Amino acid sequence: MELKGRARRLSIMIGESDTWHGKPLYSEIVLRAHSAGLAGASVFRGIEGYGASNHIHTTRIFSLSEDLPVQVVIVDTAAKVEPFAARIESLIPQGLITLSDVDVVRYAGRVTSDDGDNNAGLDGSGGNDAPGTDGR
Repeated sequence: MELKGRARRLSIMIGESDTWHGKPLYSEIVLRAHSAGLAGASVFRGIEGYGASNHIHTTRIFSLSEDLPVQVVIVDTAAKVEPFAARIESLIPQGLITLSDVDVVRYAGRVTSDDGDNNAGLDGSGGNDAPGTDGR
């Protein structure tokens, strides 16, 4: 899949303890994004935050929060992201859903060689050297 230029970012802020049918809600969102053929989804766990409930959740030792903030970020074309956002809105009874315009500079998957080297370069050199360097 090629993704470059103008795109849309869907950001979903929920709690780590939010669930959908007994499993983490963030996992369900990622599964549905994958099934919908979206370019990618990532989940980020926060160390502190608060939302509409105005209750601060933190990892600090004396607070022992079990509901840390979690953000799911999905980027793809507006034509794919916007309908997906509308479909999953009902999964999220509390939290924040935002859409924003982004410019994709690079979207590339991991390149693997036939010998299983996950660090193979695009030129077949097998290394991760910066373009234009001789590897020294």
